[in-house]
Amino acid sequence: MQEVGEVLHLANSGRVLIRLSKPLHDGQIVVDNSGTKVAKVSEMIGPVDAPYASAIPLTNNIKRHIGQHVYVVEESPAMKPKRFRGNRK
Repeated sequence: MQEVGEVLHLANSGRVLIRLSKPLHDGQIVVDNSGTKVAKVSEMIGPVDAPYASAIPLTNNIKRHIGQHVYVVEESPAMKPKRFRGNRK
């Protein structure tokens, strides 16, 4: 697991704002230090040199994670190539 940032804030829209130390891709899932899924990145916002991520929470107890560091697992669904299903001609 690699540390990617810190959970800052729960917005009124229900999204979580994460200050990132390295950029992520949309759809990547961030976890806490015990490996529990915390949020799924929906979009990157802010300047390139200091990015933030707006993420959809994946837990009902998201307020517990505010101020904690989050990590990304190397193998993420966003990084896997999609397989073609069906007959190719």
